[in-house]
Amino acid sequence: MITITNLAMNYGTKLLFANVNLNLNPGDRYGLVGANGAGKSTFFKLILGEEEHCMGEISISKHARVGWLKQDHYLYENHPLLECVIMGREPLWNAMEEKKKLLEGEITESVGYRLGELEQIIYENDGYDAESFAGKLLSGLGIKESQHFDNLSTLSGGYKLRVLLAQSLFNNPDILLLDEPTNHLDIISIYWLENYLKFSFKGVLVFISHDVAFINNVSTHILDIDYGDIQLYHGNYDKFNKEKTFIMEQKLGETKSLERKIAQMQMIVDKFRAGTRAKQAQSREKQIDKIELPDIQKSSRLSPFFRFTVKRPSGKGLLRASGICKSYEDKKVLNYVSFPLERGEKIVIIGPNGIGKSTLLKIIMGKLAADQGTYEWGYESNISYFAQDHHDSLNQSCTVLEWLTDATQGADDNAIRATLGQMLFPREDAHKNVLTLSGGECARLLIARVILEQGNVLVMDEPTNHLDIESKEALKKALLKYEGTLILVTHDRDFASGIATRVLALSEQGVTDFHGSYDEYLAKHGKDYLSSNWLMANK
Repeated sequence: MITITNLAMNYGTKLLFANVNLNLNPGDRYGLVGANGAGKSTFFKLILGEEEHCMGEISISKHARVGWLKQDHYLYENHPLLECVIMGREPLWNAMEEKKKLLEGEITESVGYRLGELEQIIYENDGYDAESFAGKLLSGLGIKESQHFDNLSTLSGGYKLRVLLAQSLFNNPDILLLDEPTNHLDIISIYWLENYLKFSFKGVLVFISHDVAFINNVSTHILDIDYGDIQLYHGNYDKFNKEKTFIMEQKLGETKSLERKIAQMQMIVDKFRAGTRAKQAQSREKQIDKIELPDIQKSSRLSPFFRFTVKRPSGKGLLRASGICKSYEDKKVLNYVSFPLERGEKIVIIGPNGIGKSTLLKIIMGKLAADQGTYEWGYESNISYFAQDHHDSLNQSCTVLEWLTDATQGADDNAIRATLGQMLFPREDAHKNVLTLSGGECARLLIARVILEQGNVLVMDEPTNHLDIESKEALKKALLKYEGTLILVTHDRDFASGIATRVLALSEQGVTDFHGSYDEYLAKHGKDYLSSNWLMANK
């Protein structure tokens, strides 16, 4: 379906990849992985023809339909959701629109003939089932049936992207390119999408995701952009990771063995170069010249360095929340939530989407008023807050360095610059405009602020949403070492299971306050809101 021959791409002096040769086949699902800036999105643009490659060729089967997740929801703001989805199949939508206009005027012989042609186009494009199919896609992605005839402008940004995802699926393309499709999806919608891609989609799927569980569940192959190349691995992410690590360890082992051998031979050469055994030394020298060491290039993968320190400890009794209630119109999201929190605990708040986890954090941070109930922070509590919505904090035109300096008044200039470097902002990137940052860069900048604040309490709402796999692992290790108190909301099961010393599970029935790890909580209560097994049992 897609044949790639000797493909090369670079930006200026930076090589992304070269000599890439791949065949991507229908029915296979390729997870595209690599460091931020390695060229994942560029690879998509090359397939779509939106960018010109430096060398090589990309061949796509004739008449193949290519679908991709667009981000241009502004084009569809004044259209009902169902129409937005149907627009994903352009020949069908154009025929439906032309038919609608013709029916508004006089039906002449030529108009009647054209209407017949349009009916044939609509039939060939499954137009009579279009509304039903579009509705199923929207419902699967968590958009209520009662909203399907509302205009796109009535939805929040995250839900608009769900509609555009449905649009890309509606065309039933032969080739589907998805860039971070799980962003802004709740766990139920992620599970639905996983199953749709595994069991309903029959074409070539290439997708970018930082959600390891999603990659593992969906991918049949991994395309790894690293070392200036794109390598194909069979299997899911875990299998790829083991294989890549094994290959690298093999190369390193072989290199060390050869280096020891060369060193020993060089000792003989140096010792006997001028003596009676000079011929033997020359022979060894020729042997050294013939030895080829394995080609071990430097990986493009970089991990930020997170380290959270506490300026001074808090009192022992850190937080008392009592009877907190909150409703939005007629929907109650928090119902008499009460819990104490002691110094040093790492509490993970879990529960189905929409149950009020983020709302609870906003209330205890004083950013939202509760309808009922109280909360009180203890002595010497110094709180750093990482909000889920980055736009609330990063909505001004200024440089990265200016923003961080202003956000951490009193912080040492050298400490600010050093922290930016640890967050993978080199000197030149410190002068980037905040409004141009990617999601991952925004997340790292906000974490830089949290690090410099040196709080004894971290309140973090979905901190891994925009982080790549390497950054998530680095953040997890740093939070495990953190000596303060942590309140964390996350939808990432792997992230939660390693960190929690306590679990606060919110549900419509009330609150379960469990003292222990996430895995211990599961063993006792068996409600894994972060896994597909729980979803299957509660559909």
